[in-house]
Amino acid sequence: MPTAHAADEVRELDRVTVSASTSRIPHSEAALPNTITVIDQKQLQQQLAITQDISQVLANLIPSFAPSRQKLTNAGETLRGRKPLYLIDGVPQSTPLREGGRDGHTIDPAMIERIEVIHGANALQGLGASGGIINIITKRAPRKDGGSFQDVSISSSTALPHEHDSVGYRGSYVFGTRQGAFDLVGGASYAKEGLYYDADGRSIAVSNVQGDLMDSTATNLFAKGGWNIDDERRLQLTVNRYELEGDGDYTAVDGDIAAGVPATSAKGRPPLQPPRNLSTSVSLDYTDQSLWDGHFQGQLYWSDFEGRYGSSTWIDFWGPNSGDWDDQSQNVSKKLGGKLTWSRGDIAGLPLRLTLGLDAARDETYQELVVSGLNWVPKTVYTSLSPLLQAEYRIGPVQLNAGLRYEHGKLKVDDYTTLPFYGARFVEGGEPTTNETLLNFGAVWEVTDALKLYASYSEGYTVADIGRVLRAINRPGQRVDQLVDLQPVIADNREIGLDYEDDRWVAHLAAYWSDSDLGSILIRDPASGTYNVNRQKTKIDGIEANLAYRFAESGRIGIGYAQADGRYDTNSDGRVDSDVSGSNISPDRVTAFWEQRWTEDFSTRLQANRAISRTFSTLGKADTHFDGYATFDLQASLALPLGRLNLGVENLFSKQYITYYAQTVAVPVRDADDYFAGRGRTLTVGWSHRF
Repeated sequence: MPTAHAADEVRELDRVTVSASTSRIPHSEAALPNTITVIDQKQLQQQLAITQDISQVLANLIPSFAPSRQKLTNAGETLRGRKPLYLIDGVPQSTPLREGGRDGHTIDPAMIERIEVIHGANALQGLGASGGIINIITKRAPRKDGGSFQDVSISSSTALPHEHDSVGYRGSYVFGTRQGAFDLVGGASYAKEGLYYDADGRSIAVSNVQGDLMDSTATNLFAKGGWNIDDERRLQLTVNRYELEGDGDYTAVDGDIAAGVPATSAKGRPPLQPPRNLSTSVSLDYTDQSLWDGHFQGQLYWSDFEGRYGSSTWIDFWGPNSGDWDDQSQNVSKKLGGKLTWSRGDIAGLPLRLTLGLDAARDETYQELVVSGLNWVPKTVYTSLSPLLQAEYRIGPVQLNAGLRYEHGKLKVDDYTTLPFYGARFVEGGEPTTNETLLNFGAVWEVTDALKLYASYSEGYTVADIGRVLRAINRPGQRVDQLVDLQPVIADNREIGLDYEDDRWVAHLAAYWSDSDLGSILIRDPASGTYNVNRQKTKIDGIEANLAYRFAESGRIGIGYAQADGRYDTNSDGRVDSDVSGSNISPDRVTAFWEQRWTEDFSTRLQANRAISRTFSTLGKADTHFDGYATFDLQASLALPLGRLNLGVENLFSKQYITYYAQTVAVPVRDADDYFAGRGRTLTVGWSHRF
């Protein structure tokens, strides 16, 4: 299977590059011949020595992933220009019914074993993967009977030069044991982040409404217990509870966009409660490796997510001349679902593997206003029942893949009334249904043991942020059944590529094209200042390339590149005529690294990230410009008599820059409070020990 090894890693994974919880197919290199990135434990630990922001980790290692906003919200952090679906051990974390941009922060990094990423639209996991799948795999118990481990980690970070209020610290404890047929992994973590500073020594503005990683406290409790019933059957229960809440010690001070002065922070308590992520999930997994001579995997899951946002002042909230009103919203999403997969190879004595699956899901989401008690987005329930069929057939060095997924979904919205701010419009509820057959097919040609060529076509399925559509209705006489904006977004992904790997070289090159006849673009409403859903035809294409060279047993160098172009139809004439904005698509990016093991006990990694400047045009007229920037990070690891010392320096040369999101979203609409600088030079020192 073609695999992008996070631009720099020669892998030894017995050709099984992703787990069944990601690919849906056991004993397979992948369900589709798409680009796959696996961020393993070693790479993850290298990046976590620099930053604890999972979005930043993904951006550092995957050039086609948009630069991190360095905030709690990950709106605008896309993969190949579209929103990816986040999973934890196969359990969906994203909230596509009301896309709040909080799905990237629902677990502490200390609980993560590796991260598996499938690039491009696909329907393997159902709703939401229009940009791809990001499956976070949690820590596992020792493989050996009687084995056990305990991981202890502590670290502290500070801005350089040191600022007293920039200090952050964290600690985690994870243990694992296997005794006979039973195994257990458990962990707990605590993290407190200080204030961030830019390279000019100014405090970076907190995002009081959308939420921030800095000036926050996070805790995580995690447990995973397994029972090997016999050699073929296993039952596993996983529980995870994660909370990140702002401390509320600072308020944002507007910047001056015209003068190039970014927004900053000042001591002060914002009104109402600070932003928060609270996520609780439970999953029960059962596997039987010999059911009807095939491999069966079943999962039941339940999750409860609350994403609270900071306060905003609504002008004339209760109607004309009613005065100002302070309130804050909270997204609430409850999911209940199940996934059944059965796979068998050597069908009828042929080199054929068939995989059958059935998914059922119920997603209940609403957005409430905490103070007024009103629902900004009414309770919206999406239920789906989706059978799937996947086939793999090998002809000599060529593996053919084909499959389909039938998505039957029903959206239920009761009668509701919009907020007084929108005119208190009555909207008649409804139960629109969708029935979509989603196809995929492709081939992998193993030219040699080292070289593989592949091509594929796959379709992904999501919804167009239904909550945004429903909450903003300001015209009378609307019915849910008649709203065109509630129609699903079908995104296809065509891809060709090659993958080469030998003892010294790792190379990956892919080109892709992704189209939606009725896409979903966020467009700002000048009157309200909010972003609304615009359903237009969209086309996105790009290339991804990674090249790494091991020049000695102790050293590697590498470079990665991603380029993407997005166009959409502004006037519904069937032709794409304008650039997709920076709130939807990432800049062209170059990454590079040099990794060196100086002694058996000491190693370093120097990495660079460059976002290339670009101009966005609407109807042929340039309206937004992005000034590119480049940053460097340094990571070092030293073995001690007890444990290991880890050192990371983010933005090593203290480059002053305005973030990509701020330049392409805040600047065009003159949102001075969202005119954020990127983090300046930051030192992190940590100690870890496994015993």
